[in-house]
Amino acid sequence: MSAPHTVRTGLATAVRDRAETAGQAVTRYGLALVVGWIGALKFTTYEAEAIVPLVTHHPLMSWVYDVLGVSSFAAVLGVVEVGAALLIALRPLWPLVSAAGSALAVLLFLGTLSFLLTTPGVTTGGFPFLSVDGGQFLIKDVVLLGAALWTFGEAVRASRR
Repeated sequence: MSAPHTVRTGLATAVRDRAETAGQAVTRYGLALVVGWIGALKFTTYEAEAIVPLVTHHPLMSWVYDVLGVSSFAAVLGVVEVGAALLIALRPLWPLVSAAGSALAVLLFLGTLSFLLTTPGVTTGGFPFLSVDGGQFLIKDVVLLGAALWTFGEAVRASRR
């Protein structure tokens, strides 16, 4: 093996390792940021009203407005989302607590993705054409679900070390 090849291989390995480390940090803390930000928005009237069509058409959630009302349900959901975000961010201190936050995020994203199946108007003209208002807004949660699953698994593994 020649010296230039070894240098290139070492440089490629260093770049790969740094990119992977940066990607992990962006994934974990980006997930926490997005979940926390969306949760904080639940305390605003426009966000509370924006989820009404999603919740009212969902067969498992449509009853909540009868019990809590629009603002109160949004606030409860906001507390859960902000709480999940904070737990995810605690990974360096408490990996198992962070895993619980990631598990909660998984449940939140599964719930959100279920709106794709229950909300009228998320497609325009049928599958695969997603509407701008609902479908395109919801589909991003597939990636967020993947991030939450990864952070869950990584935090569980870290808690066993």
